[in-house]
Amino acid sequence: MFDKKSRLRELFLRHRRELLGYLTRRVGADDAADLLQETFLRALRHERFETVLDPPAFLQRIAANLSLDFARRRKTETSYLEYVDYFVDAPSDAATPDKILEYKKKSQRLDVAIRALSPRCRDVFLMSVFEDIPMNEVARRLGMSDRMARKHMANAIRLCRAALDRDENFAGEVPFCPRSPSV
Repeated sequence: MFDKKSRLRELFLRHRRELLGYLTRRVGADDAADLLQETFLRALRHERFETVLDPPAFLQRIAANLSLDFARRRKTETSYLEYVDYFVDAPSDAATPDKILEYKKKSQRLDVAIRALSPRCRDVFLMSVFEDIPMNEVARRLGMSDRMARKHMANAIRLCRAALDRDENFAGEVPFCPRSPSV
C-alpha cells in the first residue's frame, strides 16, 4: 500500500496541473479541484492499480468519467431546481384571481402526475423534493444505485413537467409512466 501511495503521490505531482486544466475546461474552476481530488481518490481505491499499464491515461480516463458524471448530475439538478421553483413561486395574496386559479389548476395537474408515478419513482421524487434528502441518500434508503435513483428522478421531473405544461383543457390524464418490474 505504501508503494501504491508513493507512486500515486509522484503521479499527482507530475500530472495535477494537466488534469486540473482538463477538468477546469470541462466543469469550471469552482468544481475542478474537487474532481481532481476525487480522481486520485478513485485511483487510490482501485484494487489493482499496480497492474495499470499507463497510469497517466488511467487518471485521464477517471477524470473524464467524473466530468461526464458531473455534467449529468448538473443537468438533473438544473431540471430539478426549475421544477422546485414552481413550489416556491406560489401566488402572493395580492395575485389576481386568474393567477390563483392557474396555480390551483397546475397544482391539481401536478398532484395527478405524482400519483401516476410508479411507487419507486414516486418515492425517489417525494424524498428528494419534499424531504430534501440528497440523491445518494435516497438511493441508499431505497436500496438502489445512485444512477437508478437519478433515472427515477429525471423520469418524475419529465412527467411532472409534461403535466404542468399541458393546456387548460387538461382532463386528468398523464403521460405513460413505466412501472418498475420490482413493483
